[in-house]
Amino acid sequence: MFKNYCTSAAQQVSHKTLREWCIKFSALFAEELRHREPRRGSRWHLDEVCTSVNGVRHWLWRAVDEHGFVQGILLQRHQDTEAAKTFLTRLLSEYDVPEAIRTDQLRSYGAAIREPPSLVNVDHQQVISAARCNNLIEQSHRSTRRQERQQQGFKRRKRAQEFLNLHARIDNLHQHTRTSVSARSRRNNQRKAFQTWSMVAAGAA
Repeated sequence: MFKNYCTSAAQQVSHKTLREWCIKFSALFAEELRHREPRRGSRWHLDEVCTSVNGVRHWLWRAVDEHGFVQGILLQRHQDTEAAKTFLTRLLSEYDVPEAIRTDQLRSYGAAIREPPSLVNVDHQQVISAARCNNLIEQSHRSTRRQERQQQGFKRRKRAQEFLNLHARIDNLHQHTRTSVSARSRRNNQRKAFQTWSMVAAGAA
């Protein structure tokens, strides 16, 4: 399907064409990338930031591991216990139970973490937000803020979720190409990243 779609658009690739690709295939690409990601850290950092979708306040919940790789994001209308439970349930359906979960002092996290039996022995660490300005998840939020500004805000919740999810997976894919390693290592990591992307595109085709 993707191959045929690309062929029909090959004569003229415009901004509108790229937008249509993102709408049509972003969820598929994101899922393919997630399945190809290696199992990484076992310590989760959870946080949520306020964002606007068509002028309505939403909360973007995000989880990263101790290496800075995004585990998951979820755009929701609320910042309460039910929202925290929904986010944790989604994470646990995709990843193994972590050794530790680090959050700010939002009470919803504590209530949500205490409920699932699988999290009984997980070390829940709560820290003051002001002391976390340079930690991994705060840095991870920055790319979302940049995209939000570039797009002049998000217009639809479903499309925003799909776009941000794919953006996070691509960010994971290329993270090792931006680290302070040797140029040779960066080139090797970049080559592997593009090989993975080629396999994802071929799978979608």
